Amino acid sequence: MNKRTSNKKPIAKSGADDRVHDSCGNVFADLGLPNAEEHLAKANLAHSIINLIKSARLSQKEAAERLGVDQPKISALIRGRLQDFSIERLMRFVTALDQDVVIMIRGPQDVRHPSLRVLVEA
Repeated sequence: MNKRTSNKKPIAKSGADDRVHDSCGNVFADLGLPNAEEHLAKANLAHSIINLIKSARLSQKEAAERLGVDQPKISALIRGRLQDFSIERLMRFVTALDQDVVIMIRGPQDVRHPSLRVLVEA
């Protein structure tokens, strides 16, 4: 009989290193990524753009034409591959989908850590 080897990694046993931590509200910061607020803002903008594309019932090709990009860029956006998209470019996509972008400057919620956030009005 042939013995097969498995590519699966063994499941780690529970122990003292298994801790649950509260989130700060930004998964990118929780993961310790640099520029976490920018990553979150881009993700929120992309999520809004995807919802606008879906609600307009646009195909990826139609969305690409409307936003002035090629279809693979829309595919990348939908898949969350946002490294080629600036916040400014994503905001232009929102306006191309007939929505306003309003930038508001206000006092911080946490005076020690002013933040950049994208809030979507329902």
